[in-house]
Amino acid sequence: MNPFLGWILAALATATAWLAYGWRGIALAVTLIVFWLLLQFNRSIRAMRNAAHAPVGHVDSAVMFHAKLKRGMTMLDLVQQTKSLGRKLSDAPESWAWSDESGAKVTVVLRCARVDQWTLTRAE
Repeated sequence: MNPFLGWILAALATATAWLAYGWRGIALAVTLIVFWLLLQFNRSIRAMRNAAHAPVGHVDSAVMFHAKLKRGMTMLDLVQQTKSLGRKLSDAPESWAWSDESGAKVTVVLRCARVDQWTLTRAE
């Protein structure tokens, strides 16, 4: 979800809760917002914990990973999919790589923290 849209929805929910239930509505809205933020934090921690037990830049199948890539995915989505942190290739543009046992390699380019393009390179 777009963070800007999320905060607008949270503000609207808080305003609606205030109009409907007063201070108790505000308490409920704040509780729900904090719960949502904790769910997102837990998702990030779980992905990093899973990635901590895998070699950096390794995937089971580079071809399958390549097939599942979509434009607009975040780095968190990539880490959850690969269960591994990527090997950083460069900062400008931000490029990351994952490879498998056969030597096939997927290079992902991120722009504005989202997947912009990717390439699959097979071993000879």
